[in-house]
Amino acid sequence: MKTLRLNVAKSEYDKSINTAAEILKNGGVVGMPTETVYGLAASAYDDNAIKKVFVAKGRPQDNPLIVHICDLGMLNEVADDIPEIAYTLAEKFWPGALTMVLNRSEKIADSVSAGLTTVAVRMPSNPVALDVIKVSGLPLAAPSANLSGKPSPTTANHVLNDLEGKIDAVLMGDDCDFGVESTVITLVGQTPMLLRPGAVTYEQLLKVLPNLEISDAVLNELKVGDKAESPGMKYKHYAPKTTAFLVEGENFTDFVNTKQNAVAVCFEEEASDIKIPKLIYGSKNDTLTLAHSCFSVLREVDKFGAENVFIHAPEKQGVGLAVYNRLIRAAAFKVIKL
Repeated sequence: MKTLRLNVAKSEYDKSINTAAEILKNGGVVGMPTETVYGLAASAYDDNAIKKVFVAKGRPQDNPLIVHICDLGMLNEVADDIPEIAYTLAEKFWPGALTMVLNRSEKIADSVSAGLTTVAVRMPSNPVALDVIKVSGLPLAAPSANLSGKPSPTTANHVLNDLEGKIDAVLMGDDCDFGVESTVITLVGQTPMLLRPGAVTYEQLLKVLPNLEISDAVLNELKVGDKAESPGMKYKHYAPKTTAFLVEGENFTDFVNTKQNAVAVCFEEEASDIKIPKLIYGSKNDTLTLAHSCFSVLREVDKFGAENVFIHAPEKQGVGLAVYNRLIRAAAFKVIKL
């Protein structure tokens, strides 16, 4: 299969959007930019198209997908029994990096929800993604456009590096704004629950949902036998091939300087004192920078050919909770506390 590169520069924008929309209407799959990470989009109504997504990614089919919409009218097409609080949240956070788990409509392909009675829905803010959804007239199921388990893609070239020849096309948009996937909350059940942290923070959500709780699976392994209610809850994601450890504590520099055949992923404030090979993923005081860089940095780790990588953990507050959530999975829950 030849993977088309669809240019979204002004002169070719309409043609590229229309080409992508036709591919999607005909059961194909397209890599598209969002403000979080690049997604691998297919019609949420088409089981065969969704199966192509799973095959291209090598993704287990017990992991649900997020459905992307372009307006609230489409929300009523993909979800049923929508609570009033969902509209309140949509008014405040959509378009944007918030996904809500709701009761699913019968129109949604079974494979999208991985056998669950729910559907995860969000309205992205990226104009390319919104236009593709609008022109195609389809809600688009779109997990991250990478090989399953690898760091999520934040550039069009990341998508091509993983999926060239396995998907129909990639919309060659800009690099993603946030660099980590959307926040996921569930509104199904008696108590709203944060299932995956993201750029919309727990602290922001509490102002609208004062009874919001944090799922144990945000910082811990999913228990054996439990079903993933949301993408990003499985055991290991986002991982380089190099064995990764997440390191908590202030003495990171002294710790990594004793290591051999290793790479450090560090904050810029400590980089000059680190003697082993290193990658900087931002300032410890700027969690948005850490979020924007963490997946790109994880993709660079393997170039060193080292045995281990030690990653300095951010604080588990604000967007830092989202970064920590991704890194602990990249390290397969191997945490060193100094």
